[in-house]
Amino acid sequence: MKTKKKLASLTIGFSTLESRLQNIKLPDLQNHPDWDVLITVQSGTTNAPDLSNAPQGSNVVGFAGRGVTKLRNQVIENATGKYLVFADDDITFDLQGLAKAIEHLEQTGSTLLLGQAVDEKGSLRKKYPSKVTKLTKLNSAKAATYEMVVNLDKVKASNVLFDETFGAGAETTYLGDEYIFICDLIDAGQKCEFVPITLATHPSVSSGSGWGSDKDRVARARIFDRAFKTSKILPYLVRTAFGFKKLGKELTLASFIKFIFKK
Repeated sequence: MKTKKKLASLTIGFSTLESRLQNIKLPDLQNHPDWDVLITVQSGTTNAPDLSNAPQGSNVVGFAGRGVTKLRNQVIENATGKYLVFADDDITFDLQGLAKAIEHLEQTGSTLLLGQAVDEKGSLRKKYPSKVTKLTKLNSAKAATYEMVVNLDKVKASNVLFDETFGAGAETTYLGDEYIFICDLIDAGQKCEFVPITLATHPSVSSGSGWGSDKDRVARARIFDRAFKTSKILPYLVRTAFGFKKLGKELTLASFIKFIFKK
């Protein structure tokens, strides 16, 4: 009788604020003894967080301050699995999907797999490719953190971390940390792919949804400067192409021009 190959170890790495710690619902890992949960928690102040509401059965690490990318980097630092998936406190994971993601990473040797997520009604949260697709700087701008599974050793070997000047908690550049992380892995020569595997359920409204205000528009514009940091021209060209798709929807003609020039 052929025995089923054992899945490689996985760390499910949650990041949250102290005030939202009780929102985390731990996945049932009974059938996955080599998987574990890591929770990184920030107080949002200069004091250490109160961890008394932390779910039992997980490794919890607390930090003072605020900034989600700082917590993501602590997840990378403290995770023990061969593979790592990032999580927010409002995520419910599809464990079968995660298992398929690990199998794909094992077979292909990729550093990062970007999967897909559904909303509360089971509908895909956005338009995703229908087949395995190589990630580039031009097709990964809509990536969400909880859609990413990484080979932890390869990420560490590439010396890539989340840019802590971006992401929720940053004053002006509070978006784009996931995209920049992927861009940095691509620049480091790492193989990154989208694979049409459903990994998680996430509420339909999130911090990355829509444009909202002038502040949002400027924050988004600055992302492309960072993603294409080695070129003076490419950020303008990419903003033009990206903004053109939003013209007449999220962007008026005036705001489209401002988006191109970070006004």
